[in-house]
Amino acid sequence: MKKKSLLLVGLLSMVLFAGAQTDNNKVAIGLYFGKNEYKGDLGNGIFNFNKAFYGFGGVSFATYISPSFDLSLQGNYGNYGYFPTSNTLTNMLGSKYEGTLSLHYKFNNGYLLSKELKLSPFVEVGVGFASYSKNGQSVTDRINTGGSDVIVPLGVGLKYQFNDAFALQYKFVYNLTNKDDRDFVVSGSKDKFAEHSIGLIFSFGSPKDADGDGVSDKLDKCPNTPKGVEVDAFGCPIDTDGDGVADYLDKCPNTPAGAAVDANGCPLDSDGDGVPDYLDKCPNTPKGIKVDAAGCPLDSDGDGVPDSLDKCPNTPKGVKVNASGCPLDSDGDGVPDNIDKCPDTPKGVKVDTSGCPIDTDGDGVPDYLDKCPTVPGIAANKGCPEVKAETKKIFAQALQGIQFESGKDVIKKSSFAILNKVVKVMNDNPSYNLEINGHTDNQGAAAMNLTLSQKRADAVKAYLTKNGVDAGKLAAKGFGQTVPVADNATAAGRAKNRRVEFKVNF
Repeated sequence: MKKKSLLLVGLLSMVLFAGAQTDNNKVAIGLYFGKNEYKGDLGNGIFNFNKAFYGFGGVSFATYISPSFDLSLQGNYGNYGYFPTSNTLTNMLGSKYEGTLSLHYKFNNGYLLSKELKLSPFVEVGVGFASYSKNGQSVTDRINTGGSDVIVPLGVGLKYQFNDAFALQYKFVYNLTNKDDRDFVVSGSKDKFAEHSIGLIFSFGSPKDADGDGVSDKLDKCPNTPKGVEVDAFGCPIDTDGDGVADYLDKCPNTPAGAAVDANGCPLDSDGDGVPDYLDKCPNTPKGIKVDAAGCPLDSDGDGVPDSLDKCPNTPKGVKVNASGCPLDSDGDGVPDNIDKCPDTPKGVKVDTSGCPIDTDGDGVPDYLDKCPTVPGIAANKGCPEVKAETKKIFAQALQGIQFESGKDVIKKSSFAILNKVVKVMNDNPSYNLEINGHTDNQGAAAMNLTLSQKRADAVKAYLTKNGVDAGKLAAKGFGQTVPVADNATAAGRAKNRRVEFKVNF
């Protein structure tokens, strides 16, 4: 008995040691009870439930090898017997110890059936020993004997897995022996025994955790997590900001929720301006452009034109600008509207710093309208001085004071005095331009009168030019009888209509 006990301990140690070498290091202990059955020379009691019940109890130790195989060490002790209806022996009754080492093949290995099945079938084959102590009763006397056999267990069973730690198992084992005298009869065929058992299986050891993150592979949704990476309850790397990039890879672990990120876990910055898209109000800024905190191109003067396009980046606030960021200059005089006091100056007119046309003589008539830009004048005379009363008087005297020989364009000497006064007026007033207009009465043909009036105007012009007046400032024109100033029906009226008028222009 001592040798048998040592052998059982040795086999158990071998199984446990073998289990320690597996990837899983998962060990199961089983406690079971059942019924022993016999088949031999006395009869066949296997699956014969009308025979007496011979019970046994046992314990098993199993270790995981692979998804398909477990290695199991089993030991049991119980009774066996057989009472035939007629034989030289009236009965057989005994007890036995068994120890076996078996290899289990599991059908729920992921190849034949799913690993997740609760109810899974298996088969087993092994080798072991059996020690018997038995007695029999013959017709004449009682027999007591014992012995040991080598046995080969062949088994089939079903296991229901309640959870990772607990299962219920049914198993049928058919034990082949190497002896034929366990029933006291030797007839040429070996005796056989069978076992029906129900057991409770308790599993120990750590579940398989391929990546060593502390979450079993069965629960691990990220089974290939790099070593040392902190994981959540599902075995996946922690992602504090929930951006889809695990913290151990995330260079921006505090990205706000909902912000799109790149492979490094940093918020996307489509235009590369340094402001992430989720904050960038101008996500398409051209590369190299300086931007503000909102990701928009800098606009130093706040005129709505970014500095990168602004040709006038220091425009005062509130000033309207054009597309180039420069203050509007509606009249194009070079003075922006915001300081232009004359915003409607005609194009090409020179202006002062206020944007108003230059008025050199300060008479209120701008130079571009002033016919006398260096001499103060009045608007009525286009910026030229007002015609003096004395000059007007001379011109009035000339109306009737210039006389011609009758029907001719020859000036009478009596008219030279008044014409000389006109010469002086023109020389004293270089800004004057003088119109010389000749007129006649209605005596004679109109065409002849028109020609005569033109010749007389030309004669006056010639006299003035001869006496020093610039011909460029003189214009002679005859009107004939077309512009009377009195009634041609009377001699007095006709005398007034025969005249030479002077008109100053500027």
